[in-house]
Amino acid sequence: METIGRDLREMQRVPLAADHVEALRAAGSVVHYAAGTMIAGPGDPVDRFHYVLDGEVEVVNPFTDQRYVASTIGPTQFMGEISFLDGGSWSLPLRAVRDTQVIEVPRPEMLRLMANIPEMSDIVITVLAARRRRQLDTGDGSLVLIGEEAEPKIRQIAQFASRNRIPYTSYGQGTPEALSVATSCAISADIPAVIFGKDNVLTNPTPDSVAQLLGLNRTLVDDEHFDVVIVGGGPAGVAAGVYAGAEGLRALVVEDMAVGGQAGTSSRIENYMGFPTGISGADLVWRGEVQAMKFGTRFAIPRRVERLDKLEGGDFCATFDNGQRVRARAIVVATGVQYRRLPIEGLSQFEGNGVYYAATENEARFCRGAHSFVIGGGNSAGQAAMFLSRAASHVSLLVRGDTLAASMSDYLSSRLEADPAISIEYGSRVVAVHGEGKMDAITVRDAQGERRLPACALFVMVGAAPNTGWLSELVSLDGCGFVKTGDAAGATSPYATSCPGIYAVGDVRAGSVKRVASSVGEGSVVISHVWNHVRA
Repeated sequence: METIGRDLREMQRVPLAADHVEALRAAGSVVHYAAGTMIAGPGDPVDRFHYVLDGEVEVVNPFTDQRYVASTIGPTQFMGEISFLDGGSWSLPLRAVRDTQVIEVPRPEMLRLMANIPEMSDIVITVLAARRRRQLDTGDGSLVLIGEEAEPKIRQIAQFASRNRIPYTSYGQGTPEALSVATSCAISADIPAVIFGKDNVLTNPTPDSVAQLLGLNRTLVDDEHFDVVIVGGGPAGVAAGVYAGAEGLRALVVEDMAVGGQAGTSSRIENYMGFPTGISGADLVWRGEVQAMKFGTRFAIPRRVERLDKLEGGDFCATFDNGQRVRARAIVVATGVQYRRLPIEGLSQFEGNGVYYAATENEARFCRGAHSFVIGGGNSAGQAAMFLSRAASHVSLLVRGDTLAASMSDYLSSRLEADPAISIEYGSRVVAVHGEGKMDAITVRDAQGERRLPACALFVMVGAAPNTGWLSELVSLDGCGFVKTGDAAGATSPYATSCPGIYAVGDVRAGSVKRVASSVGEGSVVISHVWNHVRA
């Protein structure tokens, strides 16, 4: 299956061309670092590009101050992480092993060079993506979680990091590893905590506070003006971000939890053109995010638009959940849909602690060797069941109807029926969830009556509720809350809404085809209409 980037061992010795190095010299300056100098630390802004002329640079374990990985960075190589593209923070410390000489190029100048020299940009981005892939594969990073198994807030941070492709390591409370990290930070290993390097310890973490440590929204200022604000970071929103940046529009993508949206929870997409061995939804959209950042599109995560107002002159003001505001000439609504919270007794009590709305590696860890249940009859539910069957002892797919033919792709339903680790129970629904502290059983009702069954996890993947409450009645909606566009909205453009300057794409649009490919297509095409509106 395809993943987010190429193997770092393959990319490690790919040098920049001689003319690329000369362009770096012209845009930057030569800087000397004495042996033992810390060049970057966790939380420092990635505001410069470093090309090594002479010397050696090592990655440092932030908790032991020892070398983290065996390989180092030497002449003809460059320092950097994928966070360089969006102005985020360094995730690991870097130290000069011996006297080292580098060319340092300020980030704005380097981004300009990358835009003007695509061959150099390709090398840099491919290497940075490969480094992030390696970090995710090995867990190398400065973000450490202690007590994920016991504290819902820590589990929420694990989900936020996992879905946003942020490397982290998780240790159980009281374990030797937790004790070692906690001792280096002068805290108790028995207290759940989120740690970023030695100096940043959060005992009451939120996704927003972790995002601040990672520098995800560092460059966003209040009342900043954009050509277009794209609300929603799923396939449609990210595709719109790619094309907006490519067309030279000043664009911002706003996402309330994780880039990828509902598609990001799909463990394996096999029917998306160009990926014959399949790709996870999160990896697919992460590639798009990197591509959009390459073109200058910015991302605000986690941020939720709570209100949208139309200003005099036709511009719009979007107000975030933290009170911050941005302005834009145009708005693209790409908020997609979310799985419905079903009216099941006890469900809300165990959300994030046995009840989940995504099936990724992060959730699958809690299902090893036990019986898991998935509610739903669509492709997302089927993909979840296939994925979870690799970890769980058995997976039961609970389908309210009597067939999968109308809601699931044929190739997927055939695989489910052939897999001995999966059973499909038609005419079934969950009526209650049970447990003390953590969910341990569910009650299922079918034609034969009710049964209480032991369960380690319940995955809810049914229904599609549109996220449109924040639109402040500026656009026309259908009876289910989906955004009307084109003829249905009295507009000439197929993606225009009843309010000039607001467009809708992807699953949130009334009448859309609920598929990743169609969402990407709509997000790509809508930008031509946005461009005409902005330049009018």
